[in-house]
Amino acid sequence: MHVLVTGGAGFIGSHLVDRLLGEGHTVTVLDNFDPFYDRSTKERNIQGHRDHPRWRLVDRDIRDLSALHSDLRDDYDAIVHLAARAGVRPSIDDPLGYADVNVRGTHNLLELARARHILQFVFASSSSVYGINPHVPWREDDFVLQPISPYASTKVSGELLGHVYSHLFQIRVVALRLFTVYGPRQRPDLAIHKFAGLMLQGRPIPVFGDGSTRRDYTFVADIVSGIRAAINYDKTDYEVINLGNNDTLSLDEMIAGLEKALGISATIERLPEQPGDVPQTWAQIDKARTLLGYEPLTRYADGVKQFAEWFRRSHTLNVGV
Repeated sequence: MHVLVTGGAGFIGSHLVDRLLGEGHTVTVLDNFDPFYDRSTKERNIQGHRDHPRWRLVDRDIRDLSALHSDLRDDYDAIVHLAARAGVRPSIDDPLGYADVNVRGTHNLLELARARHILQFVFASSSSVYGINPHVPWREDDFVLQPISPYASTKVSGELLGHVYSHLFQIRVVALRLFTVYGPRQRPDLAIHKFAGLMLQGRPIPVFGDGSTRRDYTFVADIVSGIRAAINYDKTDYEVINLGNNDTLSLDEMIAGLEKALGISATIERLPEQPGDVPQTWAQIDKARTLLGYEPLTRYADGVKQFAEWFRRSHTLNVGV
């Protein structure tokens, strides 16, 4: 196959590219190296890809439809659309910017798929679309979505745009609601990565609320397996599928596991709860098991150990530079 991966220099995207190249496929990565975090982070993610004969990078913004049409001229078997403005809290400060990238950008990719007859489209949605829905674990057939952040609303919009294009233009769209992904190369703004850096520096970590909020932490290799299966999915024209761990950890439990993995005790700075944060996420994954053969294999204790080993290596290399 030849797969177009948007956001393919990022955290999840670069792991997916590893998997696809390892299987013998050709990959075109579309990434504009958005300054949400330092470009050098993504450059390290793709360092092992640059000399690969079946890998190509297109440095373009997904909002520029004319550039997409001019620069993406190969025959693609599938699009995996991971590129987005990320983060719940930053979206509250810039809701229009998030809509511009995440909604208009997704619309552009669907237009590209329609014009180029690319009939398999995998969209990275988010568990945040469920919002404050109290009925846990969250199921895809519970249509009472209650998003409480601009970021979450953009992901709902992306799912609905996918349904329109699937219905009108016979593009198979698989929208994957990803639940709190962690592991090596995790984005530096995310809690586990941010906390690890502060702990290694001997600085306090900011904990919003009393530590009882719960998340369905899912290891990146398990998420990649789910995405990979979605690329091959061919039974129906449109699906929304949870990819999570079907388990939850409290914020305090997450920190305790990170402390053990790093061998460092955290100093905690308690702060008020933040607007836009949901009290818990919890994925019902029966549908993913049935349709994708998805099965998360990595326990948090094992996954955070792998993260900590990567983080220490990465931190040592960066200090050395």
